[in-house]
Amino acid sequence: MKVVYTDSLVIGGGLAGLRIAIAARQRGYDSIVLSLMPAKRSHSAAAQGGMQASLGASIKGEGDNEDVHFEDTVKGSDWGCDQDVARMFVNTAPKAIRQLCAWGVPWSRVRKGDREVVINGQKVTITEKDEAHGLITSRDFGGTKKWRTCFTSDGTGHTMLYAMDNKAIQLGIQVHERKEAVALIHEDGVCYGAVVRDLVTGELVAYVAKATTIATGGYGRLYAVTTNAVISEGIGNAIALETGIAPLGNMEAVQFHPTAIVPVGILTTEGCRGDGGLLLDKDGYRFMPDYEPGKKELASRDVVSRRMTEHIRKGKGVSSRYGDHLWLDITLLGRQHIEKNLREVKEICEYFLGIDPVKEYIPVRPTQHYSMGGVRTRSTGESPTMKGLFSAGEAACWDMHGFNRLGGNSVAETVVAGMIVGEYVADYCAQNPLNINTKLIEQFMDREKEKISALLSRDKGENPFELKKEMQQIMMDKVGIFRNEADLSQAVEELKVLHQRSKNIALRHKISSSNPELVEAIRVPKMIRLAQCVAYGAMLRKESRGAHAREDYPERNDRDWLKRTLTFWPDENADLPEVKYEDLDIMKMEMPPGSRGYGVDNTIHHPDTEKRVAQLEEIKKANPNADRFEMQRLLNPIEIPDKFRGKNERVGKGFK
Repeated sequence: MKVVYTDSLVIGGGLAGLRIAIAARQRGYDSIVLSLMPAKRSHSAAAQGGMQASLGASIKGEGDNEDVHFEDTVKGSDWGCDQDVARMFVNTAPKAIRQLCAWGVPWSRVRKGDREVVINGQKVTITEKDEAHGLITSRDFGGTKKWRTCFTSDGTGHTMLYAMDNKAIQLGIQVHERKEAVALIHEDGVCYGAVVRDLVTGELVAYVAKATTIATGGYGRLYAVTTNAVISEGIGNAIALETGIAPLGNMEAVQFHPTAIVPVGILTTEGCRGDGGLLLDKDGYRFMPDYEPGKKELASRDVVSRRMTEHIRKGKGVSSRYGDHLWLDITLLGRQHIEKNLREVKEICEYFLGIDPVKEYIPVRPTQHYSMGGVRTRSTGESPTMKGLFSAGEAACWDMHGFNRLGGNSVAETVVAGMIVGEYVADYCAQNPLNINTKLIEQFMDREKEKISALLSRDKGENPFELKKEMQQIMMDKVGIFRNEADLSQAVEELKVLHQRSKNIALRHKISSSNPELVEAIRVPKMIRLAQCVAYGAMLRKESRGAHAREDYPERNDRDWLKRTLTFWPDENADLPEVKYEDLDIMKMEMPPGSRGYGVDNTIHHPDTEKRVAQLEEIKKANPNADRFEMQRLLNPIEIPDKFRGKNERVGKGFK
């Protein structure tokens, strides 16, 4: 039995995982990062459009600050987020982006003087201030009051990931590649690491640590068509779920991105619309102003995706052999802008569609893109039910995004959560010595060996690739953008059958090393359980909130459903998870529930909303001279590591 010991074990080599490892290493604790592939190829590199931080340097970002970013984030979440976490995030994001700059991210910069931009389909001239010249600039993104999304052309995730990985190399952090965690090692509510399989040799190794962090990204590959990389299968979520102790949060909250190319589902960044691109129907008609006259193409992602789907349902989609789609028009931006700021989009269109977006429209339709759900954590990033288990990034339900995230807030979350949670991981390492019985390690190792042996020895059974394909189609057809009782009930029943069939998987290739079929056989049963968590949670939640849109329950129901879904799977033989709920306390909210400002407000209000609004007004009246920092502390005092408490400076305004 091979055992590797460390202080901090991080499962996942993307931005969040690397940043947590860096934080622990900077505090003097050894960190090992496990990655399915070389870290620089993690899915974080696919983030194109940018990272939100309220720098307020560009003229269209003038007046931006943490309060404005906080309000946008809470509204974007449809009041489903943890407002303490949202406040921690917006206060730390400017520090994160400047630190990344120091580490080598070549952020696009403000250039003083006049420049031509496209706003609402019209070319206009804006004038950047002289004193802002050379500072980090920003572009417009959906659901924001200010231009806040900082970027490096449309390769933001790529440049961030390379800088982060280089920093990890500088600090001597070990990244163990081609390794997959298949189970968590735990006892009496404490996590001690993971059983890890070498994808090349097939060897099982126990990685034992004081603190274990799941940072494996999202679970987009539960769906047949997704913008996610092929490795985004939710296995980190699944091994937490399989403990029966650590819950997953808000698994039914799945975001569809409006502009994935047809048919392959590769993303064209929100920066296309942020920079002035338009959505057109089969007649070349710009339809979004009819649905959302305020924000138009830059309404929140869940809203734009639903409006596009509604328009296609009305017969306004463009017919194709791959189904109906709509057009994304960025031709009005001009060749110079596209080749400088949207160059990856241009290359994607050339390579995968054979078109030049400088001259031709891009075929797009909404496609699964992001998972708001994940391993439920406290604001510290630690599981509330399993000590020593942390999670961050898309794998976590931290819960900054609630039921819908704003574009640019996710890549920002990876780094900001990595900074904040990394400090709490280091604190945990400092306060908790490693004390584990070798017998416990053997038990978990033997259990996983037996599972793999059973797969290799079974002569007849199910094909894992076919099971996965069926699961993905169920999710695509019945747990998509619009949901209803009939479809969701069918999905739940069909996934029950798949779950039973997955217990009888047999392999054609009976080797343990370098065997993709065995990898699939290990993963697919886990993925089916995750899919059931999504479908069952969606069936039970009888309201519409953010990206969870029920056609049969169109109201956002704060009275009955202002709560977070918690999903457990304590019985591995069960076909359904156990579901519990965690109430969101309005009386502690800095920003009580209100209208998002899209369409008709059909909210069923909670009786505490008016009480909290009145309470907040009394606090404001009692402190007429308080500045915004003092007021924020009065309305919502938050705990945050000391090193991130400082104010953020902005051009011409100091710390105001």
